[in-house]
Amino acid sequence: MDILLDAQTLVPSKHLSDLLLLGDPRLYERCEPILETELTLLPQIAADLRQVMMEVRAKYHFGRGIAAPQLGYMKRVIYLDTDRPRLLINPSITDRSAEVFELWDDCMCFPHLLVRVQRHQCITVTYFDEHWERRSWNVKNDLSELIQHECDHLEGILCTMRAVNEKAFKWRAQADV
Repeated sequence: MDILLDAQTLVPSKHLSDLLLLGDPRLYERCEPILETELTLLPQIAADLRQVMMEVRAKYHFGRGIAAPQLGYMKRVIYLDTDRPRLLINPSITDRSAEVFELWDDCMCFPHLLVRVQRHQCITVTYFDEHWERRSWNVKNDLSELIQHECDHLEGILCTMRAVNEKAFKWRAQADV
């Protein structure tokens, strides 16, 4: 079984217009885990996540990861495309460093807004991969931030809820969009 390979043969059923935007109540819901009996759903979900992320990249020039609830799939699935495409199924952050850093975070659900947040420098995330094999991944810096952001989506938490203070918001410069 290779869910990502199977996803490449499917026609995406969702597009940029299906991306949930800030204020949609589904973005604040906690997602349910994928059960082994639901694995047949994953190729379509993966195809849709990839498609929408590519459309966001083309229009807004950012996007390294997307979580299933951003498209209304209320399941614990994250699609990443950094060094290669990856699927994180039922991810859980199992360890966090004491060291944190601040950054301007962005989100596909509000592409013109940046939010100043704190994230852990290093984390360990456990998950099932696209072959339904259990994995543990130690990441740091930008990957740590990305996975924390996407895991927050699975818990119904947006980066606006993690702002370091009430002035931690700014519009993305038009040149950046």
